[in-house]
Amino acid sequence: QMAKPFLYDTGKRSKYGCLGNEVQIEHIKAYVCGPSFFTDKAVIVVHDVFGWQFPDIRYIVDLIAGHGYITICPDFFKGTDPWKSTDHWADFADWMKNHDPMKVDKEADVVLKYLKEQCGAKKIGIVGFSWGGMAVHHLMLKNPQLSAGVSLYGRIIRDSEERYDLLNPTFFIFGEKDHTIAYDQIILLEEKLKQYCKVAYKIQVYPGQVHGFAQLKPEDMKPDDKPYIEEARKDMIDWINTFV
Repeated sequence: QMAKPFLYDTGKRSKYGCLGNEVQIEHIKAYVCGPSFFTDKAVIVVHDVFGWQFPDIRYIVDLIAGHGYITICPDFFKGTDPWKSTDHWADFADWMKNHDPMKVDKEADVVLKYLKEQCGAKKIGIVGFSWGGMAVHHLMLKNPQLSAGVSLYGRIIRDSEERYDLLNPTFFIFGEKDHTIAYDQIILLEEKLKQYCKVAYKIQVYPGQVHGFAQLKPEDMKPDDKPYIEEARKDMIDWINTFV
């Protein structure tokens, strides 16, 4: 039984008034937001199953841009349909087969090239949520151009010991009450990183938080969760600030 990753109906989300704009980069559309001043630091945001147009992910892009980064959320689904709130969870595994978070390398390269050549970026970090958290874990093992990564509640895939030999500093954020990620998986991740990882890493579990907690916009936060959501975001930005 696949747990629903969000506690709200995505079809009823308010239209978030985005601060950035959409661009076309080769075969990919992307949402970009930057600070009002020049910077040579950039952050790629990898969306979750709801895709690059989802208001909550654009809110995160704008939030990171506000900290002084050229921030970009590319459509890693390449124009195909994201998961919709009307879809059936029984079909999720089939949908995932066509939306593999381990097959993002080509798109990541296109975006890295754009950030370096068109935006003048010299250091580039990456953050990803859920599906995007899995993609970040994969890319931090494969792409040395990414100076730092933050993987938020990406399911932990254990297919080989190579999954722990990260190329650059990576921060893993989890919610204690996430019923898509078992706590013993997090413990195992920590043990394996201790064994294999040669760069800085950090794992943090935020009390009482469910899957998807860190993307919520202020109006959707429950008072009990708000401090943890804000702490997780601050920790995410601090990690990027430290290494990018």
